[in-house]
Amino acid sequence: MKSDIPIIPADISARFSVLDVCVMIPTYNNAGSIEQVITAVLQYTSQVIVVNDGSTDDTPAILEKFPQITLVSYLPNKGKGMALRTGFKKAIELGYRYAITIDSDGQHFAKDLPLFLNQLETGGPALIMGSRNMATADNVPGKSSFGHKFSNFWFKVETGIDCPDTQTGYRLYPLEPIRRMKLFTRKYELEIEVIVRLAWAGVPVTSVPITVYYPPKEERITHFRPFKDFSRISVLNTVLVLITFLYIKPRDFFRRFTKKNWKQELKRLLLNPGESTVTKANSMAFGAFMGIVPIWGFQLLVGIPVAHWMRLNKALFILAANVSIPPMIPLIVFLSYKMGKPWMGSRAVDLSFTRQLTLKYIGHNLEQYLYGSITLAVVAAVIFWLFTFLLLKIPSKQKKVNAG
Repeated sequence: MKSDIPIIPADISARFSVLDVCVMIPTYNNAGSIEQVITAVLQYTSQVIVVNDGSTDDTPAILEKFPQITLVSYLPNKGKGMALRTGFKKAIELGYRYAITIDSDGQHFAKDLPLFLNQLETGGPALIMGSRNMATADNVPGKSSFGHKFSNFWFKVETGIDCPDTQTGYRLYPLEPIRRMKLFTRKYELEIEVIVRLAWAGVPVTSVPITVYYPPKEERITHFRPFKDFSRISVLNTVLVLITFLYIKPRDFFRRFTKKNWKQELKRLLLNPGESTVTKANSMAFGAFMGIVPIWGFQLLVGIPVAHWMRLNKALFILAANVSIPPMIPLIVFLSYKMGKPWMGSRAVDLSFTRQLTLKYIGHNLEQYLYGSITLAVVAAVIFWLFTFLLLKIPSKQKKVNAG
């Protein structure tokens, strides 16, 4: 295999330079393919960073054939996540604004590099994912097909973004937002952490179709450990989902309503022609119910997935769920005790709004509170439903009368 410095097409090379884009290749014991991958990439740009993640085969000797690349090596092997973190740090130190990562096992093709540049030039700064067509590719491993669907699903839950391929290693990363992050994971799961956190930071996520090659099973080399790595990924997704529902979604919702045009935003949500009046009323009713039902601290964590499953308007759901904001909590607890009184019969207790509304008192009479809070949640849901339905239905009827 040739190791001479290839001739780089002037226009492609110039575009990499103007856009401050480098190609980053993490590698670990890929002596059989790394030379071919680097040679192919150098046909497009000399702005190449290779991270040798503690290889113990012939990889170090092969890399010595390419003095024109930027090489970062260390021992022992630390995992792909650490290799990427090391590469990001080096790319930022060298002044690059973007890094295209490509796998060193020969799965990806350097001929697709211009696609990322095209998307960057036309669409602007973004996280650009190389989307593989798993349905038409040959020799796709079963775990890759499963992991592909699994990862896409949880990315949608955590970010609200449809991405056709969240497991691809062929990506263009914007480095400035990564520079401001403190990344935590070290293995394969870092590829999930970084794209979710970029989406949370408001970075657009787009994709370009790429070609992919999977060698026959007997020729395939992989360092992915199904049990250990799927377990680590599952733990990470659990943490990300918790953060999503407890912080990110409420944060994004309130950001929209703290802008100067919050009235217009609320009007847009309520008058959205893509949703029926009943759907909007159901969203508000379910939000009021979940805001009062006695699972304090978990209302949004439980309610948002259910609202998604029921195809409700999640923004309206969150708006109504905030009926239980701190200033309203004492009133909600007081009304819950009042509504729980009929359920308790002779065991019912009276509660003074000013003197007896303490955690100790509530703890001693918890059963009445639980019955009453569920009752209050149902009543509030009915009131919110009727109010929303009438608020939206009456003006529409008046418009029809005026039009007639």
